[in-house]
Formats: sequence, C-alpha cells, structure tokens
Amino acid sequence: MASATAATISWLHSFRGTANETAKVPEKANSFKIIAQKKAKKTRKIILKEDVETLGKKGQLLDVKAGYLRNYLLPLGKAQLVTPILLKEMRMEEERIEAEKKRVKEEAQQLALIFETVGAFKVKRKGGKGKQIFGSVTAQDLVDIIKAQLQRDVDKRIVSIPEIRETGEYIAELKLHPEVTARVRVNVYAN
Repeated sequence: MASATAATISWLHSFRGTANETAKVPEKANSFKIIAQKKAKKTRKIILKEDVETLGKKGQLLDVKAGYLRNYLLPLGKAQLVTPILLKEMRMEEERIEAEKKRVKEEAQQLALIFETVGAFKVKRKGGKGKQIFGSVTAQDLVDIIKAQLQRDVDKRIVSIPEIRETGEYIAELKLHPEVTARVRVNVYAN
C-alpha cells in the first residue's frame, strides 16, 4: 500500500511540479469574456381565430409568448400556430378579397357613369304661388324615378338630396361606394 501512495504522489507531482515551484501561467492565455447573457425570448407566431380584446382582431398575424399561447389561447381555441401552408392560404384569401373589392369598385364606377350620362331626372309636383310646390322632393322620390327610368334598384340611404321646396334644377349625390359618388341633376317643375 505504501508503494501505491508513493506512485500517486509522484504522479501528482508530474502535473503540479514540486511544492516549491509556482504555477506558471502563459502570458497569452486564452481567456473568455462574457459580455451579457440574455434570456432567449420564447415567442410564437400565431393567427387569431376570433377577436381577443387585449390582443387583436380575428385573422390578425401576431407574435405572442409561448406560455400565453400554450396556457390560454390554444386551450380556448382562440389562436392557431402559423404554418407555411396556413400563410399561403391567408395570402390567397387576401388576394381574393382585394380582387372582390376592386370588382365592386369598378361596378360602382360604371353605375356612376350611367347615372351621370342620363342627364337630369324630372320630377313633377303640384305647384303653388310662384316657384313654390306642395310638399317636398325626397330621396324616396328620386329612387322611384331612377327605378322607373333605368330599371335599377337604389337604396334611399345612399341618396343625399338637398331640401327641395321650389321648382328648379338641383344636384343630388348617390354614394355608391366609399370611394365613388355619382352626382345627378334633378329638375323639379310644377304641373
């Protein structure tokens, strides 16, 4: 056993050197510098399946924390993880919606062109003194005349007409689309 301890000591001395020797550190030793360590952000890309009050609207693409997704959104079925296939479907749906919006706007522009090229819509009213007429011309009257002359159904809520209580020519506006407004002339005369 004495020879085993002597062998162990000599083996340790071969690494450490003798007790009187100091450990030598090379001058150009490799040293590692740790500048900063931040915790990795664990977020996930999701698409909302329904409106979430504190987060966003249905169909919105968002980044949320993994725990919030795992513990709240997924169990309640309020969100779905983003996949390449899902992104492709979203893009296709957006393109379809944009094409539909463009088509509706073009139809509204064509209808506005038809209304403006008609000229003036004529309205007959029973006359009073001078230019006065009995009653007034309303948006419903204009809608009825458009239906009779052009066979087009128009909602009276899109018609903006000034107050008409006398004979003469007036301008009415039909808001056919948020970006398209047709201006039509209304001739009022007494019979």
